[in-house]
Parts: sequence; structure tokens; C-alpha cells
Amino acid sequence: MSTGIAKPPHEEDGLAVQSRPQPQPSEFKTMPSLLVIDDDRLVLTLTQKSLASIADVETAATAAEGLEKVRRGDYDAVLLDIQLPDQNGLAVYCEIREHDRRIPVIFMTIEAASNTAIEAMQLGAFDYIAKPLAVDPLRDLVEKAIEQRQISSVPVAISADDQDSDTNAELFIGRSPAMLDVFKAIGKVAKQDVPILVRGESGTGKELVARALYQYSQRSDEIFLAVNCAALPDNLLESELFGHEKGAFTGAESRRIGKFEQCNGGTLFLDEIGDMAPSVQAKVLRVLQDQRFERVGGNKELKTNVRIIAATNRPLEQMVLDGDYREDLLYRLNGVTIELPPLRDRLTDVPALIQFFLSGAKKEFNKPDLEGLSPDAVELLNAYQWPGNVRQLRAVIRRCVLDTVMPVITPDGLPREVSGDSAPNPKASASKSTESGSGLPALVRELLEKGSTNVYAEATQYMERYVIAEVLRETNGNQSQAAEILGITRGKLRDRITSFRIVLKNDVEVEAGVK
Repeated sequence: MSTGIAKPPHEEDGLAVQSRPQPQPSEFKTMPSLLVIDDDRLVLTLTQKSLASIADVETAATAAEGLEKVRRGDYDAVLLDIQLPDQNGLAVYCEIREHDRRIPVIFMTIEAASNTAIEAMQLGAFDYIAKPLAVDPLRDLVEKAIEQRQISSVPVAISADDQDSDTNAELFIGRSPAMLDVFKAIGKVAKQDVPILVRGESGTGKELVARALYQYSQRSDEIFLAVNCAALPDNLLESELFGHEKGAFTGAESRRIGKFEQCNGGTLFLDEIGDMAPSVQAKVLRVLQDQRFERVGGNKELKTNVRIIAATNRPLEQMVLDGDYREDLLYRLNGVTIELPPLRDRLTDVPALIQFFLSGAKKEFNKPDLEGLSPDAVELLNAYQWPGNVRQLRAVIRRCVLDTVMPVITPDGLPREVSGDSAPNPKASASKSTESGSGLPALVRELLEKGSTNVYAEATQYMERYVIAEVLRETNGNQSQAAEILGITRGKLRDRITSFRIVLKNDVEVEAGVK
């Protein structure tokens, strides 16, 4: 079909002669250009009229005509019908992408949930929209696609390609003074066969420091094992570390060899050591002093030769004062301490970390066309304070790479907390309403009135805070008993107490100002 074209052929040819062979500089381009490929005259007419205010709309009624225009033209976006008379829309898309992978292509389909539409998105289409076309969603989608095209035409600020093949761990990415101090400390103590305590916030990379200490130690040819003390209940942690004899407790149907035996001659990393029960603390202290221990339920004394590297994000000194941690164990662990800085204190390292995570995710998710991050996106990433530290940065970059269908990741592809486009944070009379649980309806109503798109998360957080506070009141602040009732680990409970700003005094309170 040759009908349904917006302009007479001679007008289009004239335009092509004047501007297509030698594209003019972008500053002379008055409006973005859009190509609509569809054999339905009504669709061509609708798109021309409804989108004329935001783009110069050109049309094509067949795949062949559309591809010819793509090869001759310079379009900011393409609207493409999946069912064309002369060629399948998916095949047309592949040819458009081969010609210019920067052009965002929006598929039009009668069934938006069809397998074909899903396949289109898997191929990397910008988006798809269902027929019959609704004008407002169509305009919004086209505007977004055009904006992405224009942003992706700007040279990337951080490339997704490999830069330094010698960089094989996040730990060694950084030139900030704080990280240089960490590198120096690792170099000084790695070969010294002494216990080391690595301190830092969650997500800063404490296990990476432990692995570096191991790799540069005299035990690098021996085994390295890691145990997360916060992830296991007290009885299971004791069995995990020291092993148990057959019949030592219900379910102990055979002898188990613990990590201290498995790791004989090697290095054992005890993560979150601040979450260790007092009974287990005593046995770990003995291993540190004498390299001796017994299995759970056993009487035979065993010897081991293990180097212990411990890590924590908790204030052990305060825990000693509160009676929650053994002072002698702290002194044993604290002989050599390496302080790992939070990412907010070394923001100059963020670009290098981004590049490392970006190139890794590009390979992992098989995104060969990914070029990198736009300058605006990099600016937002550099300005963010990263409360979750390096772990959060890695997760954000991986998600951006996974979600993007464009060669360049722009601010639209960043999470709301990073881009600053977060949902409203309504101020409620937090202390009293949280204590009673009565503020939930008011909170939900306020979020709805403000047009929040984060109602579920806000309400869930409110309910979780209320439940934890109530259980702590019931147990008179006993965290071990509360964790058992809640069905979570003590480490997770402590994290929630901190993040929800729950104060354990004579009674359990939620600090004022917390919704």
C-alpha cells in the first residue's frame, strides 16, 4: 500500500534533498522527528494530528517504505506496527536497530499482553502501546522516547567498557585518602599471623578486606571459609563453628565437623561477630587463646591452627558496657583493627566503582550495545550519599543495566531515591500514632491525597515498626526473646531497632518525629 502518507511524494522528496543527505547541526533542528510505520490509515492520521505539537511526524504504510526512510532520515523515535503487510514488525525492528541502535522504537499492537509484544521487549524495544491508541498515553510515551534519544546522543560520562583488566575486586577500586589508609593497613598486617577485626557499616566491603588479608597472607595456599554469625540461631552457630557429636541434640543423627576443624591451617572469617551469643563468645575466646575446643556434646579436646578475621558493624565497646559482649573477647579481637570508611566519606571513588560495576553488569546481562551513563545520571550518582554503601551502589548499577533498552543510561533509569524523585514523606504524629497503631489509616489517606506511588512500602514500614515495638514491650526489651517471637534473627532485630529509631529505656519508645 502506498496510501496514508502524510505528505505528497514530491514534498517529501524535496525535504529529503534539502536536509537528509547532509544532516544539519542539532541547533538548527526546530522539532524532533518521528516516523510512524503502519498500514492502517486511521492510525497514521491519528498520530499525525495528535503528535504534531511535539514532533515532525512522517509516515510509512509498509515495512519497505519505512526502512527506506530510516536509512535516509534522522529520526528521534519510531512508532512501529507489529503486523505489517509485507514484513513482520519484529524483523523490521531488527533492521532499524542494525542501522541505528540509538533510535527508540515503540511497538503498536492490538494485544498489549501478547507473546509478540513480550518478545519485542526482550529484543530491546523502548516500549509498546496497545491499539486502539489513546492520545494522552501515546503522547507521553513518544515524548519520553524522544527525550531518551536526545540524551543518549550526548557522549557518555562513564563508559561501560572495560578500563583496567587488572582490577578484579571492588576493594581495590579507590584513590581516596580513606581507602589508601585501608590498603596500607592490609599491607602491614596481612602476613602477620594475628587476629584482625574489620569494622565498618553494612555494605562497605568487610568480607573483601578479609579476602585480601587472606590472599596476601602466608596462608594463601590454605582454605578460606566465611561464617555470618547473624544469619544463624545461637545453637546452630555453635554447631557450625565447632561441630557436634552424634546425639548431641535432637536431630544430631551423625557427627558434624565444624568450621574450626575444616579450616585447620587456613583462615576463618567471622562476619557480624557482634551478633554472637555469650556462650559461643566464650568458646571462640578459647580458640583465640589456645587454639583448642570441643565439639558440641563431646569431651575430646581438639587442636586447630586457624587465623581468625572478624568483622562487625556494631559498637562493641558499648555492648561491653551494656553487658552484651565479653570484654576479654573484644580485647583479643581488637589487637589489630582496620576501619573501613562508608562510601559517603569517599565519594571521589564513586565514578571508578560505577565503571567497574557497569562493565561487569554489561557482560553478565549480555548488553553489547550499552555504552554507559549520561552526564546527568553520573551527576546524580555522585551526589547521592549511599546509605547502603558499596553494596547499594552495585545493586543500583546492576538494576539500571538490566532495565535499560537504550545504549545510554539516563536519569529516568535511576531509582527514585537516587534521582531525587521520591515519594512524599508525610509527617505524622509519629510517636503516639506508631505506639497505638492508630495512625495507619491517616498515613494511607495522606499518601493517596499526595499522589504517592510508594503507598505499600510506607504502610508496610509503619506496620513493621508497630509490631516490633509491641513485641519488645511484651518482652520488656529482651531482644533475644523478641527475635524468637518475631521469627527473625537478633541481628535483623537490632538492625530494625536502629533503622526505626526504637529506644529501649524503662519502656519501649519510638523517637519523636518518626512516622
